[in-house]
Amino acid sequence: MNVEVAVAAANTLGECPLWCDRTEKLYWVDGRAPALHTLDPATGETAGFPMPETIGSICLTNDGGLLGAMMTGVFRLSLKGKVGEAVAWREPDQPDNRFNDGRCDRRGRFWVGTMNDKARIPTGNLWRLDGRDAVRMAGDIIVPNSLAFSPDDRTLYLSDTYRHEIYAYDFDLDDGAISNRRLFSDLHDRPGRPDGSAIDAEGCLWNAEYAGGRVVRYRPDGRIDRVIEMPVSQPSCCCFGGRDLDELYITSARQRLSPGELEAQPLAGALFVVRPGVKGLPEARFAG
Repeated sequence: MNVEVAVAAANTLGECPLWCDRTEKLYWVDGRAPALHTLDPATGETAGFPMPETIGSICLTNDGGLLGAMMTGVFRLSLKGKVGEAVAWREPDQPDNRFNDGRCDRRGRFWVGTMNDKARIPTGNLWRLDGRDAVRMAGDIIVPNSLAFSPDDRTLYLSDTYRHEIYAYDFDLDDGAISNRRLFSDLHDRPGRPDGSAIDAEGCLWNAEYAGGRVVRYRPDGRIDRVIEMPVSQPSCCCFGGRDLDELYITSARQRLSPGELEAQPLAGALFVVRPGVKGLPEARFAG
């Protein structure tokens, strides 16, 4: 598949691309040079809006805005990056934790993970936000990523990036319960680590392998179906976008690369697009 540059963004840590079917624009964040970015593929116009603190992920909201999962809390955001009220605050007993990857389920609940921002230790948790009610759903996490829901709403995917593993849970859409955690993919024998993911309409999971230079498509049974080799070593997350949801957008990072590595990877930190021949699903919106 032909990997194209959508935006030569040079993000420090590009993350969480998100397609809005109302505005027909793509939104994503730079977590470490904190900003919200937008792309209008129809015109090629881009914009960037600085954020006041580290931001790990975003989701769409029913009222036409965004939620931003940031260092100290989950905040309402306008589409131009104006920070509003907090929906949730980080754990008071874990002052070194911050919010990271997140995604809405189809009942409008935002699932978001936390991680220790100073040390790679398992103080992170998975939270379910239903309006202003926050419920801890899982713990003992080092770096949470890959949050995604199967098209039939029966499976939730979650990776622990620094454990090099992707997990699958049984998921009950009606009551928001998860159970029966099991290993979906073990990446210990690969150079990359599992970062952000997207689900396609056929129920396959697309995962960006950070430091592995590729994006992998998994079948629902965990078998690798397809591999996209990237021109950069640190692809970070992916999503389906475009009017027909037939374009796969992929963010990347340039953080921690040496001068020599940056010279060899001039596109590190760019936003890429691939046309994989399958379609994605519309993103759910936060109902709170």
